[in-house]
Amino acid sequence: MNDIGNNPPALSPTAPFAIPNIRRFLAFRLLFSVRFYYPVFAVLFLDFGLSVGQFAVLNAVWAATIVLCEVPSGALADALGRRALLVAAAAIMVIEIALLCFVPLGNPQLVFAVFFVNRLLSGLAEALASGADEALAYDSLKACGRAADWPRVLTALMRWNSLAFVAALALGALVYDAATLRAALNWLGWDVSLDSQTTMRFPLYLTLVTALGAWWTASGMTEPGGRPARVGGTLASILAASRLTLDAGRWILATPLALAVILGGMLFDHLCRLFVTLNSTYLRLIGLPDASFGLIGAGISLLGLAVARLAPVLDRRPPRFNFALLTLLCLLGLAGATLVLPFGLGLLPVVLLHAAMLLTGYLVSYYLNAITDSTQRATVLSFKGLAFNLGYGALGLLYAGLLALLRDGAMSPASEIAVFRDSLPWLLGYGIIACLLFVALVAAKIPALARLDATPDRLTASNSLSLTTTESETPP
Repeated sequence: MNDIGNNPPALSPTAPFAIPNIRRFLAFRLLFSVRFYYPVFAVLFLDFGLSVGQFAVLNAVWAATIVLCEVPSGALADALGRRALLVAAAAIMVIEIALLCFVPLGNPQLVFAVFFVNRLLSGLAEALASGADEALAYDSLKACGRAADWPRVLTALMRWNSLAFVAALALGALVYDAATLRAALNWLGWDVSLDSQTTMRFPLYLTLVTALGAWWTASGMTEPGGRPARVGGTLASILAASRLTLDAGRWILATPLALAVILGGMLFDHLCRLFVTLNSTYLRLIGLPDASFGLIGAGISLLGLAVARLAPVLDRRPPRFNFALLTLLCLLGLAGATLVLPFGLGLLPVVLLHAAMLLTGYLVSYYLNAITDSTQRATVLSFKGLAFNLGYGALGLLYAGLLALLRDGAMSPASEIAVFRDSLPWLLGYGIIACLLFVALVAAKIPALARLDATPDRLTASNSLSLTTTESETPP
């Protein structure tokens, strides 16, 4: 076990980034999550010979795997150690990407089977990494007496993540397009013959390199001090993980702030994330050409740099203020989308909803890490991930049903873009009702939180927020 908790190292003025685990956490997050095939994700499946229906099935398999594995993986991280799960997640990522890099074409059944295994492994890797990396990084800060620097780590991650996504979107789309890549190489003086079946794997090759980098980064992490030693074998660890899951669930239900943060985060995340997945359809609706989508996506990714400057200011605001801000951003974004503003003005809703989603992730991480004990940190964060994915999946099913009803109820055959436009007021209405229901739930069931005016530095000291005897930590 690493003795960082017992003998904190002397840190430079650049701390917390002088802590090796923090640097590796930032690198792991970028290498694991920023993938070069994202800008061509849907068409990649189709170019491999899969149908749209198979694409939908495979994404459902991916989401279901995450939901089923999310909380058990978080409990295992607390019982077995966070580093072990991060190394396993990165190793699985290497395997799932390698499968797509080398699967032969021409046999639709084989291609579908390989993609099916890929989606299972991808969902499992996401679940294993979810919560474990964040818990390890936060406890590394705490072991050095620098838990108050967690917001600095989050904002640095937000900035680097934005820049990495810009690079991945631009480079991934470039190497995928055979004609564009061939022209670029010819301009450089290289006469190379490339076809689409060759270049469509190039984003996957690049992602395989980052997967190997994620595995190497995770392998160099160390467990922070202050964790109890494991006893017994695999069965004992599984039983311990089960107990941690039950204990963490009871703690969330008995801790008003934790419950409200998870439910509130789910509220904003599932509304914003659904719209983000529909970005290309919305951009086409407001009259922007398809060729501009990649450039717009890169520009939106840079929004994280601006949000990273705003986010630390919210640390000093009461939770109710932050909830009101997120509500305003989210509902204004949905309302603006409903108006279908043309061209430049039409991009404003996209900016508002992306900003709301980024701030939601920052604030949820800030509050949960501040009030959660180290022994169950990864498990609680996994409950958060489970809630977010359940909310997103449920809204996705409701929205698909709404589209079917609007399509069937049209007076004449309607295009998909027209049906999408008709759905936007319904999405705004759903958002308003969901926000009102959350406020009513807090007022009726969590009155302690409804009365809260404390700033975050007094959250865990407030007896009105914790109904259990679980030891709380000093928040950032």
